Amino acid sequence: MTTIPHSPAIIQTEPGVGRVEIVALPTDETTLFTLLQDVFENWWDQIAFGTLIQGAVFEIHAPNAPRKVGLLDGYLTVDFGDWHFHICIGENKGTRRNPTDPEVARVRRTRRAEMIRILNSDDTPRSWQLRLFNGSGENQLTVFFPNPLLGPDDRVLKEPDWSHLHMWDTFRKRYLGLEPDPRDREAHGLPCGGH
Repeated sequence: MTTIPHSPAIIQTEPGVGRVEIVALPTDETTLFTLLQDVFENWWDQIAFGTLIQGAVFEIHAPNAPRKVGLLDGYLTVDFGDWHFHICIGENKGTRRNPTDPEVARVRRTRRAEMIRILNSDDTPRSWQLRLFNGSGENQLTVFFPNPLLGPDDRVLKEPDWSHLHMWDTFRKRYLGLEPDPRDREAHGLPCGGH
């Protein structure tokens, strides 16, 4: 697979989170669909996902592989059978009889996508995530990559399990063209932001 064009990493401080290293990703429908299809079809059993806003975090574990990951009118649908979710990642036109107002379509669609590491004060990571935000800057989706500091049932491990970085390393290589970063294997402390 061809790597996705991306911006260089930036480090910023986010209220309530701390220091965050961010690599921005393109937000075109094709790129986001490819990325999210990979996440949910190939890694569904290793991630937690949901929304992450000040005051609320949803860390959902999929009950099974999705029976469908599709795209219709700009909306990604991930269907697990008993339940499903939708995220607007492309152009949402609506129907001929009920077209989507252009301003509403602008707000619905993903405007910011990024792979991030939440950092300790010594710049070692403690959480690895993929985040999507809509046109109003609201979190649409956070995917919590497997965390080497956490074991089964999200229990903090006494010693890190570096094999949990496999998905992160794969995504860095596949989508950013970046090799594994030795800093990831220096992770320590209390993880934040989940799985």
